[in-house]
Formats: sequence, structure tokens, C-alpha cells
Amino acid sequence: MSAASARRALLLVNPNARNGSFSLDAVRDSLRAAGIEPFEPPGDPDCTAVIKRHAKECDLVILGGGDGTMNSAAPALVETGLPLGILPLGTANDLARSLGLPTDPVEAAELIGTARPQAVDLGWVNGRYYFNVASIGFSADLAGDLTAESKKKWGTLGYAIAALRVLRRVRPFTVYLEHDGLTETITTIQVSVGNGRHYGGGMTVEETATVDDGKLDFYSLEVTHWWRLIALLPALRRGTQGKAADVRAFNTTEIVVKTKKPRPVNTDGELSTYTPAHFKVVPKAIRIYAPEPADRPGIIPAAS
Repeated sequence: MSAASARRALLLVNPNARNGSFSLDAVRDSLRAAGIEPFEPPGDPDCTAVIKRHAKECDLVILGGGDGTMNSAAPALVETGLPLGILPLGTANDLARSLGLPTDPVEAAELIGTARPQAVDLGWVNGRYYFNVASIGFSADLAGDLTAESKKKWGTLGYAIAALRVLRRVRPFTVYLEHDGLTETITTIQVSVGNGRHYGGGMTVEETATVDDGKLDFYSLEVTHWWRLIALLPALRRGTQGKAADVRAFNTTEIVVKTKKPRPVNTDGELSTYTPAHFKVVPKAIRIYAPEPADRPGIIPAAS
């Protein structure tokens, strides 16, 4: 393919990503073989600023990193309308798993060269976008306890180590919910509002959730003893926790979560805002290069 007809890709790789063993040269070669010419501007690590600055110079954006890297680029991707290619280089790579992307960066680059961009939803809370899940309570405390150094050193094991520390100090708290014309008061140790399917390096929001279903999946862990949370772990991994008597679960398109005092909200693994938290789904907000819907569980196949 001639240089004139090649697609230009803005390639940004997080230098602190955990998967540092891959060959960036091999990724570049794979992209060029598929007719994609990558360019990598030096300097500014701010994804949003770089994408906006170079939006008119490229046909797509390719990001190498974890869920935090993808999250940081969401505002610019929405604003510019540029499609996204993902090189999964993070600790959990929950968005990549929801989309059925290859875990190998070179294979992921090959997929970007052959796949069509798929429209996916975004979650929105207090003016901030997220791909996977937002949580208040236990998971937010866990995000605050889990350092970047421990994630890079221990990978998904780091989540388990931090969870054991946080579990010892978890306490129920009161939450006020407003959704679908209802007002509810609950006592919980965690509420989660999911846009995608996977989060937390192995947990599942809801077993049938997809990233393009136009819905938010809510669940609340209304357990009274810490050991009950441990008993729920298999269901939390499968996404079947909503069947338990002490778990409240439903789907919606908009919900407001209030607490007696401000509590941090964890979005895609980062503490980003505080309660009161106003959540909405933003349907078909961005496009991501991914396998066709019939080939993976995280996207709804289009009607024929």
C-alpha cells in the first residue's frame, strides 16, 4: 500500500504500563503491514491534549496502556470522533477483555489493521466518562489503597493483597438512590454502576452486560458480615451476584447516588469524583477497533 493511501495513526504508549516486555518495533511493523502508518509525537504525556492537538493529522488513535490510559483519553475521543485502537499493556485490561481483544500487543495491532470500529457506550458521572465500572465504598477504598507501584509489581495479585487489607476495615454506610422515578434508602458496603462487563482484574458487573447495550448495570452489596463478601467472590467473578438475597441489582440509564458525607467514586480504577454522584449512560459514544459482535460476549450482535 502506498504512503499516500495509508491510514495515519496517532500512537501513544504509556511508558509506565506493566507489560513492558513487548516489542514496540514489532507493533509498528504489524501496523505498517496492514496499511497503517503510526506517528508518535514527543513530549506531552497528557493523552487528551495530544489527541486534540493532532486530531486533524490522523485517521485513528492507538493507545498502549491499561484501563486508566483509556479512561484518560475518553474526553478527546468523544470530542474528535476518532476511532480507537487498543494495545492492552496494563494490569487488568478490563476494557480489552470486555471487547474480546487479544492480550498480545502485536496480535492486538494486527486486529486494528483488519477489524472494523464498533460503536460502544460510555458511562458518565459528574461530568467524567468511564468505560468499565464506577464504585462507591469497598472498591473505592481499594482503589485508594492500591498504588501504581504495587499494580506494576504484583499485577492482578496486587488487587487481592490490597483487598485483604481493606476488608478488615470495611463498614456499612447509608446510601440514598434516585432512579426510574423511585427514591430508595439502603445500607451497603459497596454500590457499583457498570457500563462494561469486567472490572477489578477479574470481577464481572453482570453476566449478560455488554458495552453497547445502552444500559447501566447497578448492584449494591448489602452484606452484614465481612465473611459474606468472601462467600460472594465466586458470584462476583461470574457476574451472578444479583441473584443473592443480600445483593440489590437492576439496570437503568440514569441514577443519582447520595451519601450522608462525601465519599470518593472510583471510575476505571481511579478516584475521580465524590458523592453526590449523578450517573448516566452515553450510548454509542465512541468507536473502538474490536472483533465482530458475533465473535465475543461483550457486544450485542446487530440485528440482521
